[in-house]
Amino acid sequence: MANGDMLRHEQIKRHMTQHPEAVADVSIRLWESMASEIISIVGTGGFMSLYARSLHLVRPSFSWLVAEAASADKSHRFAQLKTSLAGQTPEQASAANIMLLITFTDILAALIGDPLTTSILGTAWGNTASDTADKESKNE
Repeated sequence: MANGDMLRHEQIKRHMTQHPEAVADVSIRLWESMASEIISIVGTGGFMSLYARSLHLVRPSFSWLVAEAASADKSHRFAQLKTSLAGQTPEQASAANIMLLITFTDILAALIGDPLTTSILGTAWGNTASDTADKESKNE
């Protein structure tokens, strides 16, 4: 696994474990933020295609995930995902969303490259306190 993949995967896991009591809400916030950035580059159709492919690849591991792709309507884009995640234990919901985000970002990185994917995620999600602490400890 490439270093960029590992860093991206760790970033996703950190975001998903920050608020275990609100897994569905955190998941949707991550998806909405990321979608806004990616749609500005590839359009709604491009984003929805990547999302549908990711969902198709992850669904065999989490059969309870609704197989419906994201809605084109921004206000309901991830309604089915939120419903699916909210119906599971926090651990199951978190594991599913982590796998879905990793799959999506891996496909995106394969298409547009790691540096651009990392830049998009940085813009969408910003740096968490743990990201800042990690950077500071590496600079010491």
